[in-house]
Amino acid sequence: MSEKKHSILSQLQNNATLSKSSLLLRGLEILERYYTLGLDQPLIRFELRRLEEEAVHYAKILKRIRRREEAISDLVQELRDVEEIMEKYGADKNALIQILLDIQTRNHWLPKPHLMWVAERLGVPLARIYQIASFYKAFSLTPKGRHNIRVCLGTACYVRQGQKILEAIERTLCIKAGETTSNGKFSLESVNCIGCCALGPVMEIDGQYYGELSATKAVKVLSNYS
Repeated sequence: MSEKKHSILSQLQNNATLSKSSLLLRGLEILERYYTLGLDQPLIRFELRRLEEEAVHYAKILKRIRRREEAISDLVQELRDVEEIMEKYGADKNALIQILLDIQTRNHWLPKPHLMWVAERLGVPLARIYQIASFYKAFSLTPKGRHNIRVCLGTACYVRQGQKILEAIERTLCIKAGETTSNGKFSLESVNCIGCCALGPVMEIDGQYYGELSATKAVKVLSNYS
């Protein structure tokens, strides 16, 4: 074993007094360097191996072209962001929903590696976290675009050609309701009511409401978003 590889192994061993979560984060950082140095089969804990595979899978979901070590490096930084969120709430399992909301706000969805990390740190079963994330509509377990488009198809909007607005946006973005553009810019969904019936047909993007729309006007609004 080369001196560099031996040094990296020693770093992991010397951090054995750290908390499990700190050790896992450190392990991911060292694992990134393992691959850089060409050591293909490092000795790591089961949890670390799971996070490694999720890092690669996560990069594929987001259509990031990454070498394994780059995917791990990206995940390390994102898990540090998750750590900051949890520390804000004192890593209190009673603040689980607020922690998930903050992760959702930052990422526009709830990636599996993030949920695995929250489960580990808070001592909450991963299945329980998925149950919560699936129950509340505020959460998404699939990637969302930087801008979320909601087109109202409630009665007042529907009779005013709300469906045609949705179809025009689908054609323009080359996606269907419930999908996200390949560049991660827009997500599109239809809703039963936005609560602005008098302004129908209505579209909402990132909390901004656009009323009395036509299909042409709706498509033009999209050009305002980068």
